[in-house]
Amino acid sequence: MTKEQAYVKPEGITPENIAFYKVYGYLVAPQLLNTHEIDELKKETAAIFRGQRGHVDGLLPVAAAESDADVLKKYVAIHFPHKISPLVHQYLFHPKIVEVLTNAVSPNVKCMQSMLFVKGPGKAGQAWHQDEFYIPTRDQSLIGVWIAIDDATIENGCLWIIPGRPGYMMPRVKNDNTEYADVDTIDVSGCKEEMIPVEVAKGSVVFFNGYTLHSSRRNKTTDCFRTALVNHYMSAESMLPWDQDGKLPATEDLRDIVMIAGEDPYGWKGTITANQPYLRPEVLQIKTNL
Repeated sequence: MTKEQAYVKPEGITPENIAFYKVYGYLVAPQLLNTHEIDELKKETAAIFRGQRGHVDGLLPVAAAESDADVLKKYVAIHFPHKISPLVHQYLFHPKIVEVLTNAVSPNVKCMQSMLFVKGPGKAGQAWHQDEFYIPTRDQSLIGVWIAIDDATIENGCLWIIPGRPGYMMPRVKNDNTEYADVDTIDVSGCKEEMIPVEVAKGSVVFFNGYTLHSSRRNKTTDCFRTALVNHYMSAESMLPWDQDGKLPATEDLRDIVMIAGEDPYGWKGTITANQPYLRPEVLQIKTNL
């Protein structure tokens, strides 16, 4: 397989792309969204953080003279923005994204989470991790869909990926690297030559499997945001034993989901509203005693 097979072309996903994803755990779709779509997501991001789309615990009052940039610099991210923003909810179903998902994951797809990141100048990144450590599926089908609302560069804290899909959850260790906000990380010292920065233009979409190692570094610019909408999907055939990092009662199948494509084998269970939008803290300590 070649690196070129990691890139989804404008005409759509190919069998070569799917084969690459199965082995290396990621795909990049350059500028999958057009300029108009990114512009409206950018405006919606400001409206959400200004409190104009609904209540989120912790959002601060906004003075009339505050610019969007001044407002966004106060925060890192909001989880579950699709629950208060009809526009973000609509983008869960973007046809070009759904095309990749239904070919690479399953004809039947559901979404359980959205996250809106506004990593401003100086903000730290996320340490190395595997998403399935936090959001477990029964069939390893979890996939992150990372939509670049700003250009993502090494300087402003783009994604980094170690290609591959390890067959297990790697151990967490204490984090001492100031690039990252998390208290823990994964020891990737033996994989330095494999790490690749995923620099993409706004409108591009990065897809990565729940077992694939990824991280992002500190935004070292003085004037650039690295805004991204990140949604998590999985096959509808799998149940979702997710307690939302201990926030919810343990369950064999969390039904706070949005059906995206195909059929829901568990539709007879109905759906619930368990999660509410919340602000991501600056320092993360999730599922660890380190």
